Amino acid sequence: MKKEILKIVSSKPFISILVIFCISYLIHKLINLALSLFLTKYGVVKTQTRKAVARIVNYTYWTLVGIFFIAFFSRSLAAIGISAAFLGMMLGWSLQRPVTGMAAWLLIMLKRPFKVGDRVIIAGIIGDVVEIGPMYVLLNQVGGTIGGEEQSGRGVLIPTAILFDQVVYNYTLETEYILDEVGVRLTFDSDWDEAEKILISAAKEVTKEIIEKTGQEPYIRAILFDAGVLMQLRYNTIPARRQEISTEITKRIFFAFKNNPKVKFCYPHIAYVKGTKLAKDLQ
Repeated sequence: MKKEILKIVSSKPFISILVIFCISYLIHKLINLALSLFLTKYGVVKTQTRKAVARIVNYTYWTLVGIFFIAFFSRSLAAIGISAAFLGMMLGWSLQRPVTGMAAWLLIMLKRPFKVGDRVIIAGIIGDVVEIGPMYVLLNQVGGTIGGEEQSGRGVLIPTAILFDQVVYNYTLETEYILDEVGVRLTFDSDWDEAEKILISAAKEVTKEIIEKTGQEPYIRAILFDAGVLMQLRYNTIPARRQEISTEITKRIFFAFKNNPKVKFCYPHIAYVKGTKLAKDLQ
């Protein structure tokens, strides 16, 4: 019995299998080490995420090793083709979504189209990014249960695999501020300069710190419409505080207009002028 065991151990195929297995195992360890360093470099510290990434890499690696074993020992092109096709089909069927998700996750890690804390729109859903994983992107939904753009506290899981098919909007890709506006409708007989002064002053008071950081002052754009003038006050704001800031600016404009006879809000109403037929009929 011992002689037979020694004969098997000393045979060339056994030694070849042992050498290939040892080399494969060593390469596997090196890949895992490189993967761990890569994840650490890009700030992936969550254990669950690291395990999910490692699992997909390991499945793919050992499948390739299996194909190599078959190719090395069969020495048959037909066997290699059939084995590779079968294993490839099984791998593609079982890991299609995970592999696509992994590719999208790697794209996010390398290109940084958005990061944790950014406000984004993915698949029509607005939210603040809480976590970026190989399978899902977790958003704290903005709106949804309420109107406007404030956090609702409702979490939304977006599969990373769909990112290749979706347009992604990032509110803060290159800067932490975005342009916002407050529109005010004025009557034709309002004092334009006075109204502009009030609007600019309100924006400067509320966004003083933002102006100091960006160096960009609020400004006015205006449009004529049937009943008056639409003045659009534009200013830089923080996406997460967009409605808070616009509300404070609107509040200051409202009370400033209320106490200033030179400016009037334009609102739907019916007016008649003395001396016209309509005025006489109404009297």
